[in-house]
Amino acid sequence: MMQILLSVALATTALITPANTLQRDTDAIRATGATGVQARVSSGSGTATAVSGVADVATGRPVSADGFFRTGSSTKTFTATVILQLVNEKRLSLDDSVERWLPKVVQGNGNDGRRITVRNLLQHTSGIHDDVPSPSTPAEYRAHRYDVVSGRSLVKRAMTHQPDFQPGTDWAYSNTGYLLLGMIAERVTGHSWYDEVQARVIRPLGLRHTYWPGLRAGIAAPHSKGYQMWAGGQPTDVTVSRRAYMAGPAGGLVTTTADLTKFFQALIGGRLLRPAQLAEMQQTIPVKGQLAEVWPGARDGLGLFSRPLSCGGVYWAHNGDILGYMTRNGFTADGRSVVVSVSTERDDTFEHALAQDKAAGDLIDHALCATH
Repeated sequence: MMQILLSVALATTALITPANTLQRDTDAIRATGATGVQARVSSGSGTATAVSGVADVATGRPVSADGFFRTGSSTKTFTATVILQLVNEKRLSLDDSVERWLPKVVQGNGNDGRRITVRNLLQHTSGIHDDVPSPSTPAEYRAHRYDVVSGRSLVKRAMTHQPDFQPGTDWAYSNTGYLLLGMIAERVTGHSWYDEVQARVIRPLGLRHTYWPGLRAGIAAPHSKGYQMWAGGQPTDVTVSRRAYMAGPAGGLVTTTADLTKFFQALIGGRLLRPAQLAEMQQTIPVKGQLAEVWPGARDGLGLFSRPLSCGGVYWAHNGDILGYMTRNGFTADGRSVVVSVSTERDDTFEHALAQDKAAGDLIDHALCATH
């Protein structure tokens, strides 16, 4: 497959999106305050990549177009795929209650696992309050970056809060729901969520650059360092962290743009799920709250979001955010795809975060519409 590094001008009739447009849009993301950006666009015509910025602000090392990154919540689609494969195998049902598989885990303060279904967890309609701790200053990061926090302890933390709403009556994004799905997968199969992701997705697709680091605090090379921008501060290097262990099935994977492209193309193309389960995954409802402002027109399925294209139709995606890294992506049913990794998370103001997200969304829309 043709690979093109778009930091230099190339003349070819096989480009799937104009080189100057992809480079311009990649540079536009960097201009929002990101230290480094890598983008990959693919279709039946080939693959193009672009990079912008630096991988290390101290050394000026360039961004690799094939660098590893923490994918954050794009991990949730891997977890949802495992759950829906288990549904196809009739080992569990979308209508099963959480209580059936995890007795007495979701209870207290109005939380009731008997009323929450697997579908509720997948589609963020459980009402379970999300309370995943995250540092808000460089000092907090340094003090807690090596903390070992289990998914089960985060679920217990969520149970100290009352539900945000009754199951099935509203929508609110919940990492805790996907931690519970990982626990359910383990209860059903007798194997950890990651063992199942490896056996069912990573190995069959040959994703040799996708893995869960577990308790390892660093990530494989080459990679851009991840930087976090908190209120009033400069970018802080947060590459070394055990948050991937904490995130687990909700956001713990490390990958590359090539591997993430291969996964989503296989999923949307029907190679990982039976038609009935893929149809369930793509049955969507509107997102609400702040995300409705950040992602206009977005709708949520079961581990998969749809978003409208300016040229008509929709694309499928699951974005990811984890300390220091932002992942944005888009895939269409006819095989067009875009994956963007940004090695800076802007958490200083909502306006800056929104601008960064919009710039990435513009790149995805331009690329998918150009290949239409």
